[in-house]
Amino acid sequence: MEMDLNETQPTVVVSSPPGRISLRPMTLSDVDDYMVWATDAEVARFCSWEPCTSREEAIKYITDSVLTHPWLRAICLEDDRPIGYILIMPVDKIRKEIGYVLARKYWGKGFATEAVRLVTAEVFKEMPEVERLEALVDVDNVGSQRVLEKVGFTREGVMRKFIVMKGSLRDMVMFSFLPTDPFK
Repeated sequence: MEMDLNETQPTVVVSSPPGRISLRPMTLSDVDDYMVWATDAEVARFCSWEPCTSREEAIKYITDSVLTHPWLRAICLEDDRPIGYILIMPVDKIRKEIGYVLARKYWGKGFATEAVRLVTAEVFKEMPEVERLEALVDVDNVGSQRVLEKVGFTREGVMRKFIVMKGSLRDMVMFSFLPTDPFK
């Protein structure tokens, strides 16, 4: 089967002010970089997906889920290599949900915070109908909660027994950001 390695989502690149990261559509040619975080069980711990086990599985996931996603961007360093991704998912007409994943090597260095700040600023410009950006975070995922708090998201509370994740009933923390909220 022949694959087009250049197939992408619409080309919109957003960069952080100091230029440490940029966001761009992922392509099939990003598969090897994707494998770095997608095969890591610790990275996948709080994600809905299980770690990837083969390059073929990664190609299928990128083809079926990433390239067809309405708003998913690779988080890239200055060399344009992806270290994770960030996405916006529809909840309803006025609410969207943000999600992100980052290779473990880059945890704790501010890259996720920069990406969330960039996307949060852009989502209200690109989608003026959006009144609320939400994030649902596992209660045990303290790092992700800190990312959202650093950007200025409001921690609204714990949604008890909210979701079954990987066979386990989990409590989730609801965060929100409104277009009128200030960034930190």
